[in-house]
Amino acid sequence: MNIQIKPRKINRIVCLTEETTETLYKLGADDLIAGITEYTVRPEKAKLEKPVIAKYIDADIEGILSLNPDIVFAWSDMQADIVKELVKNGIEVYCFNHRSVQGILEMILKVGAITGYQDESIHLVAELTANIEKAETLSRRLKVRPKVYFEEWFKPLITGIRWVSESIEICGGDDIFPEHRKSHNAKGRILEDDSKIIIRNPDIILASWCGKPFRKQKLLRRDNWDSINAVKSDSVFEIDSAVILQPGPAVLSDGLEILSKIFIEWADRHGELIDNYN
Repeated sequence: MNIQIKPRKINRIVCLTEETTETLYKLGADDLIAGITEYTVRPEKAKLEKPVIAKYIDADIEGILSLNPDIVFAWSDMQADIVKELVKNGIEVYCFNHRSVQGILEMILKVGAITGYQDESIHLVAELTANIEKAETLSRRLKVRPKVYFEEWFKPLITGIRWVSESIEICGGDDIFPEHRKSHNAKGRILEDDSKIIIRNPDIILASWCGKPFRKQKLLRRDNWDSINAVKSDSVFEIDSAVILQPGPAVLSDGLEILSKIFIEWADRHGELIDNYN
């Protein structure tokens, strides 16, 4: 019997979420991608170059099988049924399940290890770590840390997932619902009503309605929200879901940059900015 000790080379990958697709492109390993999800927008050219074979919780199992993938990348319990069907059909699946900034960096290193792009993944992690350090340095220009409410969904009200909460803190803000970051799923981040938001009185409101267009006026018309500092000072902002709600490189590049800009501009408007900080 001829035993092969060396791992089989990965040549064909199906990515069921955007962050692994973005990571592979950034590693220069996009030629390995055999199929992607419909919700992929980073990079834009991915949907022009790769066949769309799945939505977030729906996938064309037969279509995936027809692509003959060496491995499929999935994410979280939300895709458990898809993973189960693929495994039953003999497909190797790696299901990432990270929720934190540290988890994003670890995901990149794992993708690099699986695909043989270790050096490239180490370089990308170093680049993203430098972004984190830059955001932390900029945050020290703030005289006070703004209280921040992040809204992932509006009916029911859902607060920010852990990597969003951590990113807010990296950039100098304080998430008004830090206790929710312990929740592994959205159910644990649901607010029964908006009374706690009003009581905790955020200075800044950030909204990213999970792919649905944000309607600022709808938010501003909520009962008693005119008493909230963020509403009174018009400090309500939308952040693209593709930037902030995908647990991949986008959060630690464009995401941190956008958050830092919002917080710095807020501090400048309120006289809470250190001008000559080194």
